[in-house]
Amino acid sequence: IARRKENRADLHLKLTAADAETEQRALEGARRVLEDFDTVSFKVRRPSLLALSAPLEVDVYGYELDRMMSTADAVSEELGKVTGVRDIRLAMVPGSPEIRVSFDRDKLNRYGLTLSGVAGTVRDKVRGSVATQFRDQEKHIDVRVLNHDDQRNTLSAIQDLIVAERDGVPIRLASIASMEVIRGPAEIHRQGRRRVAVVSANLAGRDLASASQEITRRLAALPLPAGISVELGGQNSEMQQSFHSLRMAILLAIFLVYLVMAAQFESFVYPFIIMFTVPLALMGAVMGLAITRTPISVVAAIGAIMLAGIVVNNGIVLVDRINQLRKRRLALREAVLRAGTERFRPILMTTTTTVLGLLPMALGLGEGAELRAPLAITVISGLLLATFLTLIVVPVIYTLLTRGGPPEAQPEEAHERAPRPTPGLAPAGAGGGGR
Repeated sequence: IARRKENRADLHLKLTAADAETEQRALEGARRVLEDFDTVSFKVRRPSLLALSAPLEVDVYGYELDRMMSTADAVSEELGKVTGVRDIRLAMVPGSPEIRVSFDRDKLNRYGLTLSGVAGTVRDKVRGSVATQFRDQEKHIDVRVLNHDDQRNTLSAIQDLIVAERDGVPIRLASIASMEVIRGPAEIHRQGRRRVAVVSANLAGRDLASASQEITRRLAALPLPAGISVELGGQNSEMQQSFHSLRMAILLAIFLVYLVMAAQFESFVYPFIIMFTVPLALMGAVMGLAITRTPISVVAAIGAIMLAGIVVNNGIVLVDRINQLRKRRLALREAVLRAGTERFRPILMTTTTTVLGLLPMALGLGEGAELRAPLAITVISGLLLATFLTLIVVPVIYTLLTRGGPPEAQPEEAHERAPRPTPGLAPAGAGGGGR
């Protein structure tokens, strides 16, 4: 237990098992215990992987604090109606009572006073001014001069403060200013240089995507005062930003792989044929995540980036062997069939070793398995389907795109020819004599 303030404490629980079901039972147990205390407000949360915000956050933007508070309360009520939303908390809470002093500038001018001078006098009488310091060995303690408690702790005492004197007549604060007791905010949060009231909540037994969609529909139907806007933030916003960055990373990875293959093959056609394996692999990855009921996450997207670089290897091996056989003057159909037969074993071996190496990670063995498993499932399922279809799709696409073209045969080697005999001369070593 860590004590943070006089009225606030943090209770940290460390679980022996790290599976999601155990964590959910521990959270529900903590909620049941704390709900028995009527005077205690609490928030139960768990550390999130690759996220800094709460699972659900609704940002209420505006300038008028009263309107922001009323809108934030309405948003809290709407969140309470959503199934699976727990531990709703409003970050912008009312602060301690305070006295607001509003000066009348006309009266200040009439008495020949300045706003800064009067405000400084009130501050010195209420908060005090440092007159000197008391030194105790190495410690320096400020000595403040201020009014007694009974002269500054009530509204009437503040109104009776003497702030100036004219012609022997004291001028009290109430004669030049109006005062009221209000409750200001304990703290004001800002995002993007705008005031914001954050309503956060946790999720229990529901995925983030479906809960965010329902909350978005409810917020769209919520009437908002003038100058107030509402946006859905939290891990949903972080997830959208991460997926946007990862989509750009996947496209860039595919483009760089294509450029490298184009430079090696010295052709734009053969890399295009090989790149047909990438969508096949992505289809397999989606099917694998759906079969295992694994949600698409940032880790799964990272696995898709790895898959884009791994899956083209089988296509490179197959297309390169077809080109080698065609250079030996084999017919197109014969070269494709022979290359598929010869490269079947190497392709199968590389796929098997990769799948077996990632299998323990995909099974979710050990602590932190929920972080590693989506990456392994994405790579394994995508690689299996791509390997199976590579031996079918790539030869077909190769045949369609290169049909009718001249075979890329190497120039024939020059055969050695015997020199032709010179006319009128007998070949050397010819038999027969004669005159």
